[in-house]
Amino acid sequence: MKNIFLMLLFCIVYQKGISQNYIPTLKNNTQLHYICKLHGQTRTLQLIAETATDKLAFKLETKGVKSKIVMLPEAVKNGTELSFNQGEYEPVLNLKPTETFFMISQSAYQDLVKKGSFVYNNTTYVLDEKNAESVQIEGKPIDALHVKAQIDETEMWIVKNPDFPLICKITNNPLGINPTLVKVVD
Repeated sequence: MKNIFLMLLFCIVYQKGISQNYIPTLKNNTQLHYICKLHGQTRTLQLIAETATDKLAFKLETKGVKSKIVMLPEAVKNGTELSFNQGEYEPVLNLKPTETFFMISQSAYQDLVKKGSFVYNNTTYVLDEKNAESVQIEGKPIDALHVKAQIDETEMWIVKNPDFPLICKITNNPLGINPTLVKVVD
């Protein structure tokens, strides 16, 4: 009887441990590895985070292109636009105070959590809990929110991290840029 109880307890603890979803965090030098579908092509993309009190930057490397994309603190807090720049124009690109890169702003994330929607690039994105397929990184489910655009077929999965709500997947983007986060190295 004691062995059955211990086995049952082990199974409960094991199930609880494997059922918890992974929440990627962002620290200085965190590496984010994406696979991007770009206009019918597939590319790998690596972003290395540079966190500082006055800005957040990603060093971008993809197919021979190296660049640094810099977000201002006001964009990280209250941005309303997503930049799809691919780092091809300048070695260092300073985004506008309203633009974020591979993440939504903290205020947009709060709107999503509280209201079930947020507006970005003049498009309303609505939380979709019914059809949310899970997104995984190296076999681990990511704790993410699934949203759908109201004007087209775009879908996004956003990591449940109020400080750095990273976009971990985009599908059906009319711009033809559909990234999927596949690996995080802290």
